[in-house]
Amino acid sequence: MARPRISLIGAGNIGGVQAQLIVQKQLADVVLFDVVEGLPQGKALDINHALDAWGTSCTVTGTNSYEDTAGSDVYIVTAGLARKPGMSRDDLLSTNLGIMRQVAEGIRKASPDAVVIVVSNPLDAMVYAMKEISGFPPQRVFGQAGVLDSARFKFFVAEALGVAPRDVVAIVLGGHGDTMVPLPRHCSVNGVPLTELMDKAAIDAIVERVQGAGGEVVGLLKTGSAFVSPAAASVAMAESVILDQKRVLPCAAWLDGEYGASGVYMGVPVQIGAGGVERIFEIELDASEKKLMQASLAHVEKLISGIEL
Repeated sequence: MARPRISLIGAGNIGGVQAQLIVQKQLADVVLFDVVEGLPQGKALDINHALDAWGTSCTVTGTNSYEDTAGSDVYIVTAGLARKPGMSRDDLLSTNLGIMRQVAEGIRKASPDAVVIVVSNPLDAMVYAMKEISGFPPQRVFGQAGVLDSARFKFFVAEALGVAPRDVVAIVLGGHGDTMVPLPRHCSVNGVPLTELMDKAAIDAIVERVQGAGGEVVGLLKTGSAFVSPAAASVAMAESVILDQKRVLPCAAWLDGEYGASGVYMGVPVQIGAGGVERIFEIELDASEKKLMQASLAHVEKLISGIEL
């Protein structure tokens, strides 16, 4: 029986880590694509030289041709420019939109039945463009946002309390940017509400840090943006598709009336299985949370209005 196939569009820092994680998990064979000649081939060869040490038989193939990705079950798209200090995710819109057009057309021709996970920024606009250009059903096109943002939320809470991140339950909704909506009211530590463990000032400080976490990494690195955590988050999403795990994860999903939004992608909790986004969960929000979600929605809608397809 043939192994599943995951194609990674973009062989930069994120793509390289994604390939490594996928073969280490023995999740699928990997095709690593990039327009830069030699880059995906070199990274693939380097990773393949580590297969013996990792005890895995999954392999990585590097290519500059979409034809070599044909028959892929899942695509993870990271192609595009990364942020630099002083830039917002939105600043990347025009440049990365042109790249996304080429990617969507390449995927559509090579693997018309695939599930596509978009990581490229500005995320909510790029996943919208991917759906529109590819023509794929919205359930098969979604974006990595809340999984990463929620992981950051969990880490900051765990760090503050001196507990294990895996014992923290937290969720971040909304657009993948400065208007994202962390939900402290729905955060707990192995069942204990966060509000019983930390005062409001400490919680507010963590919320603010979560919203600016990506920029914090960019500011420290100075020459790039986060790559290990986005890789891990997106591979977790792909794993739920490949293994039909039915995990409930916050992702940028197509909304058709949910949370008062229609015709946009935004971060909400969804069930991910073999068919992609198989279910959207609506959380009961209080008045202040609804206000924050509406502000995030307005930002996403404004971003999408700038897309010319």
